[in-house]
Amino acid sequence: MLRGFYSAAAGMLAQQRRTEMLTNNIANANTPGYKVDQGSLRAFPELLMQRLEGVQSPAKNGGSLRTGSSIGGLNTGVYMQEMIPLFKQGDIRETGLATDVALVNGKLPINTETNQPGSLFFTVQNANGDLRYTRNGNFTVDPEGFLTTNEGFYVLDENGNRIALEDDQFQVTADGSVLVDGLAQTRLGIAFSENPMNLIKEGNGLYRTNGGGELPYAAANPEVNFTLKQGFLEGSNVDVTQAMTEMMTAYRTFEANQKVLQAYDKSMDKAVNEIGRL
Repeated sequence: MLRGFYSAAAGMLAQQRRTEMLTNNIANANTPGYKVDQGSLRAFPELLMQRLEGVQSPAKNGGSLRTGSSIGGLNTGVYMQEMIPLFKQGDIRETGLATDVALVNGKLPINTETNQPGSLFFTVQNANGDLRYTRNGNFTVDPEGFLTTNEGFYVLDENGNRIALEDDQFQVTADGSVLVDGLAQTRLGIAFSENPMNLIKEGNGLYRTNGGGELPYAAANPEVNFTLKQGFLEGSNVDVTQAMTEMMTAYRTFEANQKVLQAYDKSMDKAVNEIGRL
């Protein structure tokens, strides 16, 4: 009976974490460049149950032999194994702001390990010089004249340098070149990840590599095609209707496990307080 407690409680915890993930997805439905998280539920290792029996030996004055017979498998519950971002292109919407830049995927190489295409990112840098990657092109020009994200991360060019601008009177071409008064100043550093599943999600739409390494720039790979659109933003790829449906399913599953746990609790109460008196 105690195994039933553990299985029901594990199911409740898994659905609680799934609900938290779905709530975060819905909360970021309007966040530019946000990539929806998908949960992966997995069962705990299955136990093989066996019954031990004593069989009398047919020999004269023989003793008892211990034998075993298989009963079957027993599952001990589920858990949330991981949350995997879905790097599908979001909708492109026009804002009219010169500091907004949308990164539109073109033809990208297919990763042979995952059978999925890679992904492109803007390269940004925090005040400590650490590299981060984002799909959020909602930029601004800070008081010092650098192109930054709204969180204060510096946007880098293809040479790894911060982009200095006097104001927001600049143009971004389709290939990422930054023009001031019609003259090319630099080019946005668009990074390419062959397997974005290996990136670590930090929050605020930022990703980093495992170990702090640097992703290669997309311009150096002739198989990578992309387009930049100034005055546009990439929206999130959250399907709100689907997320709400999955959340209701998670709620119902949580309640079902809760009722099973309550039923076990009543049975234990009866066993202790009533049957135990006899």
